[in-house]
Amino acid sequence: MGPLRSVVLAGGGTGGHIYPLLAFADCLRRHDPGVRITCLGTPKGLENELIPPQGYDLRQIPAYQLPRSVNMNLVKTPGRMWTAARAAGKVIEEVRADVVVGFGGYVSVPAYLAAWRRELPIVIHEVNVPPGVANRLGMRFTRHVAVGFPHQPAQAEALRDARVVGVPLRRGIAGLDRFAMRNAARAHFGLRPDLPVLFVAGGSQGARSINLAVAGAAKELARNGVQVLHVIGARNEPVPVPTDLPVPYVTLPYLSEMEAGYAAADLMLGRGGAMTCAEVAAIGLPTIYVPYPHSNQEQKRNALPVVEAGGGLLVDDAELTPDWVERTVIPLISDPHRLHAMGSAAAAYGRRDGDEALLNFVLEAVAP
Repeated sequence: MGPLRSVVLAGGGTGGHIYPLLAFADCLRRHDPGVRITCLGTPKGLENELIPPQGYDLRQIPAYQLPRSVNMNLVKTPGRMWTAARAAGKVIEEVRADVVVGFGGYVSVPAYLAAWRRELPIVIHEVNVPPGVANRLGMRFTRHVAVGFPHQPAQAEALRDARVVGVPLRRGIAGLDRFAMRNAARAHFGLRPDLPVLFVAGGSQGARSINLAVAGAAKELARNGVQVLHVIGARNEPVPVPTDLPVPYVTLPYLSEMEAGYAAADLMLGRGGAMTCAEVAAIGLPTIYVPYPHSNQEQKRNALPVVEAGGGLLVDDAELTPDWVERTVIPLISDPHRLHAMGSAAAAYGRRDGDEALLNFVLEAVAP
């Protein structure tokens, strides 16, 4: 693998930062089982639930929410930011890091500051447009910026010179053969092998509007022979689903192995988070995207390119009703030729090698 002996990975808060970090850590370990991998996190972040079970060293440092605007006064003024940077710097020095690779989230800022003060190479990986505030700040300190999607450099001035590497995906997803795994996945969930499956998942927290729309269409879906595998979301109230349906409608609060759901599915309906877009495109799963409406429209920007490439459909959250599901989903999922064309278009847009491409980029950044 070259000169990497010790790598510090920074990213936390949400799955969109942590899952690519973990996939990249796995890639590092695959290439060199002896490389030292140290992850930085905050005491309250989701990283505490996700990183240690994967066998990686997680060091906690204080991190603080940042204002939405980025300028150098942001760095100079808050003493607590320098406190966090000192804590990150101690970890960097202890593990003798060769590089800091940041994936966003507030914990990344102290890592970027500490690496910059030590003249250590910094590599930033960004999946959103516009870039998150932590990574925007980090871009002041490095020219080594990688992005997950080809539309990002064109849509954000700050990313104009970024390298498109794709999104690091877990091997279980990047290497998934949906068709080879289909029958086993359906059997696992108690689904029939001979009828189409709609896979519904609103991201790690679920999405109540999606839950209500699909559950409201349950009778009509079932009457047309459409099975449903529905991940409600661990923090959402259960939705009422009729119990006397002629075909399976399976609900789960949470699904940790998303590849099983992808393998069972003919069609997915979900949000437009960057990880979802990267995963379903890579594996060629036709998807109906319902972007989260209460934000800066980043999920719509994530989904639109794969939709324009022919790999899915886009519907506004406000338009998603049981009637819309009945009118749109049933004809689509009942048309194998159209599904095949959409899946092929999605796969042509997506990529499975984001972890390897990011590793090559990091190696370039640390090369003398």
